[in-house]
Amino acid sequence: MNIDGFDWDSGNRAKCEKHGVSIAEIESLFSGTPLVAPDILHLSNEQRFRAVGRTIKKRHLFVVFTLRNNGKSLLIRPISARYMHKMEIQAHEKEIP
Repeated sequence: MNIDGFDWDSGNRAKCEKHGVSIAEIESLFSGTPLVAPDILHLSNEQRFRAVGRTIKKRHLFVVFTLRNNGKSLLIRPISARYMHKMEIQAHEKEIP
């Protein structure tokens, strides 16, 4: 998938930063190779995805996001982000050492 950037505004910025995760750290997750899967627990008008992986600071991050197409580009719109708990990290590392 060819992503052109991120879709940020005051709404999603505040919700993501609520858990102490910076915008730069969220964006760094996607510069690596996160595991991405559909978010089937939260069905809404637009398809949501979950991404887990390590940021540039080597911290494990969990991000819920959607994709937005503004006609010219495809953007990642983060909905919420938080650092992963110890048990989540252990489960993730079993799948991807």
